[in-house]
Amino acid sequence: MKLGIIECGPVPEALRGQYISYPAMFAAQLGTLLPNASFETVSMVSGQTLPDPTALDAWLLTGSRHGVYDPLPWIAPLKSFIREAAAKKRRMVGVCFGHQIIAEALGGKVEKAAIGFRIGMERYETNLSGTAQTIAMPAFHQDQVIVQPPDTDVVASSPACAYAALRYTAAPVLSVQFHPEFSQAYLADLIDVMARQDAQPGLPTAPTATNDAGMRWIADFLSGRQ
Repeated sequence: MKLGIIECGPVPEALRGQYISYPAMFAAQLGTLLPNASFETVSMVSGQTLPDPTALDAWLLTGSRHGVYDPLPWIAPLKSFIREAAAKKRRMVGVCFGHQIIAEALGGKVEKAAIGFRIGMERYETNLSGTAQTIAMPAFHQDQVIVQPPDTDVVASSPACAYAALRYTAAPVLSVQFHPEFSQAYLADLIDVMARQDAQPGLPTAPTATNDAGMRWIADFLSGRQ
């Protein structure tokens, strides 16, 4: 499988000397779960142009500090790409901003949440594993999906985020608001950076061990096992 990772935002500048990029985080973790996969990165945030959606087997859209409503030149082309990829039945995964822009492109709506920033470990009710369970996942967002797109099932939610994960029924698309790619160390350092920028975390600031189930769900979905 050839997986394209669309970089929608960089690691915060204060952490770039210490941590790899978001596409590299995904490639490193998915590479152990999908040993026959290869990875290519397209950096929308750096001005690279997206290929035809059929150029690769599947796509993953990363998080970003930007909003889907920001007047950036790459937002509209990315929405068009999402709609075309869905129409051509290419498997697609969105994480955080990726989750939000897929929802916007396919009929949902995203806004800044009145509750403010969610930064830390969030508990979600989910059936992504096939059975109902409560999990803890890293969260780092201010925006969220507020109108559910058509032809979707909600597969994870929390009291603060009703549409925390969506499985699309008319196209092979899965998207999640949480960040399965974040390590415990990265989340802790991210919380510290945001606190220094006067963004008050809305969740406990001492993260417990992160849960690797989210990355397994993504790998299973991309491989067609889910």
